[in-house]
Amino acid sequence: MANRLADALSPYLRQHSDNPVHWQEWGDDALAEARERDVPILLSIGYAACHWCHVMAHESFEDEATAAVMNENFVCIKVDREERPDIDAVYMNATVAMTGQGGWPMTCFLTPDGSPFYCGTYYPSTPRGGMPSFVQLLEAITETWHNRRDEVAQAADAVATELRRSSGGLPVGEAAVEAALLDAAAAAIATDEDREHGGFGGAPKFPPSNLLEGLLRGYERTGSADTLGLVERTADAMARGGIYDQLGGGFARYSVDVAWTVPHFEKMLYDNALLLRLYAHLARVTGAGLPTRITRETAEFLLRDLLTVDGGFASALDADTDGIEGLTYVWTPDQLVEVLGAEDGRWAAEAFTVTPGGTFEHGTSVLQLLDEPDDPARLADVRARLFVARQDRAQPGRDDKVVTAWNGFAITALAEAGVALGEPAWIDAAARCARFLLDRHLVDGRLRRASLGGVVGSPAGVLEDYGALVTALLAVHQGTGDRAWVERARELADVALTQFADPDRPGSWFDTAHDAESLVARPRDAVDGATPSGASLIAEALLGLSALVHDDPRYADAAALSLSAASILLEKAPRAGGHWLTVAEASVRGPLQVAVAGGGELLDLARRIAPGGAIVVGGEPDSSPLLDGRPLVDGASAAYVCRGFVCDRPVTTATELREVLTAV
Repeated sequence: MANRLADALSPYLRQHSDNPVHWQEWGDDALAEARERDVPILLSIGYAACHWCHVMAHESFEDEATAAVMNENFVCIKVDREERPDIDAVYMNATVAMTGQGGWPMTCFLTPDGSPFYCGTYYPSTPRGGMPSFVQLLEAITETWHNRRDEVAQAADAVATELRRSSGGLPVGEAAVEAALLDAAAAAIATDEDREHGGFGGAPKFPPSNLLEGLLRGYERTGSADTLGLVERTADAMARGGIYDQLGGGFARYSVDVAWTVPHFEKMLYDNALLLRLYAHLARVTGAGLPTRITRETAEFLLRDLLTVDGGFASALDADTDGIEGLTYVWTPDQLVEVLGAEDGRWAAEAFTVTPGGTFEHGTSVLQLLDEPDDPARLADVRARLFVARQDRAQPGRDDKVVTAWNGFAITALAEAGVALGEPAWIDAAARCARFLLDRHLVDGRLRRASLGGVVGSPAGVLEDYGALVTALLAVHQGTGDRAWVERARELADVALTQFADPDRPGSWFDTAHDAESLVARPRDAVDGATPSGASLIAEALLGLSALVHDDPRYADAAALSLSAASILLEKAPRAGGHWLTVAEASVRGPLQVAVAGGGELLDLARRIAPGGAIVVGGEPDSSPLLDGRPLVDGASAAYVCRGFVCDRPVTTATELREVLTAV
C-alpha cells in the first residue's frame, strides 16, 4: 500500500501526494478495499486554498506516527470539495447534523458502504480547547469499530436515513412570484442589514453578491432609494475595506471581522466573478466612480492573476504564502517608507490605515482605503509602486484547476462588464474561455466538472455547471452577436432537463445527473450560499433561453415551475435565496427582450439602460434568434422591445427607446 494521489488532476490532492498517509481518491476501489479489510473509511475533504486544511495536513497528515495509525486502521480517502461538490454536499449535511456546524477540513468516518457514523472538522495534533487530539479520536473510533459494531451500524443507519429524508427538496411554495413577493423579500432582507458596516450579520462576514445583485435589479424596477442605499453601502464598504486588495484588485473570500478589515486571504474565482458582475451592474446603473474602478480592477485581476494558458480561469489563490497567512499582502509603516520614501510612505500609511500597532498580526496592517484621498494622481502612483514592490515578495500558491461552473460565472461577468463599460477585450476573453470549456469540458455531449492543464478529470458535471455555462453562453451571444452560442446553450439546457429535473416534482432539481454515481443520498439543495444553487442557476439559464428561443415552450415552462417551487425561500427566508431573487426580478419584468436590428447607437443605448436580467441583442438579421423577422425600418436601425410575449412597436430613435425602456 502507498499514497496514490501523485497522478490526481486536483492540485489539492497533489498537495497531499507526499504524505505518509496511504491516501487514495474516492471510488469503487477504495470502498471495496474497506469491505475487504473490514475497516472504516476515513474521509478527509478540503480544498487547495483552505488555511486550516494546511494546518491539519502539517500537524497530522505529514506526521509519520499519525499516518501509521491512520493506515493501519482505516482506508484513507482525500476529496477536493471543488472537484466533487456532490460528495462534499452529502457529508457536509451529515457533519452539520451531527455537530451543528460545518467547515473545512471536514473529517468523516464511514462504513464501507459510505454511510457516515461520526463526523467533525479540524482536529488538533494535541488535545486543545476541550477537543481530543486527532490520534485520540482515531483510537476511539477504532475501538468502537472493533468492540461496539452494533452502535456503529445503528448510528450509520440513522444518519443515512436522515440524509435521504433531508434530500427531498423544498416544501411546496404557495406565494405567487410577482412584484409583491419580491418587494416583501427586499424589505425583509433590509431589516437584517448591518447599517454601520454594511453587509449582513456578524463575523465572519461574507460578500453577499447574490443578494446585492437581486436587490439592485429590484431597485431598477421600483426606483426605491432605500434599496439602492443598502446596495451602495455594502458595495462601498467592501471596496474600501481590507477584504478588497487595494493594490492588485480582487476580493478575498470573507472578512474575519464585522467591518471588512481583516480578510481570510484566499481569493476564489467564484467570489470575484460574482462580485465583478455586481459592480459592473452597479457602475452601469449609477455611473459612480468607485464601482466603476472596482469593476475595472477586478476584471484586470482575473485576467492577470487567474487566467490560464488555455483561456480558462484558475480556481483560487491560496490564503497562505510560505505557510504564513497573508504574508504577501500586509504592511508596516516602515515597509511603506522603505518602498516609497519618507514623505510618500507617511502619506500612504494614513491613506491606507497602516498603523504602528497594526490591524493584523505581528504589528502588520491590511491595506484599507476608507476615504478617497484628495490627490487621485498621487494615490495611483503610490498604488502602482507598492504593487510592483509586492510582486517581488513571495506569492501565494495558485490552484490551477479549471472548474466549469466558476468559469461560467467568469464568462458571464466579463461579457456583461465588457458590454457595460465598453471593453471589447473582456468580451473576447469571455468568448475564449467559453470555447475552451466547450472544446475540453464537453465530452460526448456531457460536461465534466474540472480540468487541469487542459486535461479533464473523471468527475461528471453537476447541475450548477450546466446552469452557469448556459447563462454564460447567452451572455457571450449578447456581447458578440454570434447566434452559434445560442445553439450550444440550447444543447446543454436539453441535457439538464433530461438528466437533472425531478420527474416526480415539477420545478425541483437534483444536483447530480440521473446516471451519476450513486451516493448514500442523492444531493439536492436549492438554497443559495456563497455561490448560487444549481437550481437557481438552471432557472436563470432557462429563463434567458426562453427569451431567445420561442419554438420550444419547455424552457419557459421549466423556468416558471422552478421559480414557483422556490417561492417559499423568497417568502420565508429571502437571505437564503439571493440568486432566486435575481432570477425572479428578471421573470417579473418579462423577461425583457431588446432586439436592435442594425445595432449602432440604439444598441449602445439599450446596453447602457436596459435593466439587469434583460436580453439585449443587436446586429444583422441572422445574428440572433430575436432578430428573425425583425428588419430595419425605412433603412434605419430599429429597436424591438418585448416583455414576455407582449411587444411594443419598433422604435428608431434614441429618445423613443429611452422612453420605452424607462417605462418598464
